[in-house]
Amino acid sequence: MKALLNSLNEDEKALVRETGSGELADLEEDGLVDLHTRIRRARNKYSKLYRRTAGERVAEYGGRGKARTKNARNAQKAEVFEDALARVSWYLARAARRSASELKAERIAAANPVGTPAPQAGVPEARPGAAQTTARGRPTSADAALNRRHAATRAKGARRQARRDSR
Repeated sequence: MKALLNSLNEDEKALVRETGSGELADLEEDGLVDLHTRIRRARNKYSKLYRRTAGERVAEYGGRGKARTKNARNAQKAEVFEDALARVSWYLARAARRSASELKAERIAAANPVGTPAPQAGVPEARPGAAQTTARGRPTSADAALNRRHAATRAKGARRQARRDSR
């Protein structure tokens, strides 16, 4: 890996260095978007170059996989930029979630007149040991996946009934 990093040109090395955790933590969302775009372009460049070169050698070697050894450097560069892109994407997602929650808080604050308490964020706490019940009397679970499955089952039944009613 170190030999591959040394084979990158200076601009590419600088781009990979910008994806260190210390540098990414200091960037705002707009800076992360810009960096994400630049790294994605570099990744796409080497991915295309690898595929194109390997595709030209298919007749000679019988397949892109067999031609990989002659084209390994482009594939490795694409992997380096893919790893860098994953790091930047993670930080960008975190920044986007943070800004979305800030915007939501601002909208809620703007919608509530002064002196009116803002609603509590998140799910209201249930009493320990007491199960909440839905309209049909089934206790709700804290497990979101289970709730989604129950909702999907109810929706499927409703679709089935609608098909019967339309006959």
